[in-house]
Amino acid sequence: LAPAGVHCGNHITSHGLALNCCTDLTWFDHIVPCGLEGKGVTSLSRELGRHVTVDHVLQPFLDSFQEVFDCTLVFAEDPG
Repeated sequence: LAPAGVHCGNHITSHGLALNCCTDLTWFDHIVPCGLEGKGVTSLSRELGRHVTVDHVLQPFLDSFQEVFDCTLVFAEDPG
């Protein structure tokens, strides 16, 4: 969905989230994901042994996120 990352500012840290569905994982050979040395990444497609797209998982993921974190997600009209 989106690359993960860490942001620090005003004594607050936040961590991003990546949900790799059918990502070309070879790009991760050139970085240290999330600063975790010696750790790899995977994708839903690799783990399930079948092609999984963002369209397959986006709504169930968002529903679960709201349930687990007891929140309501609000989307901008224009993400740009």
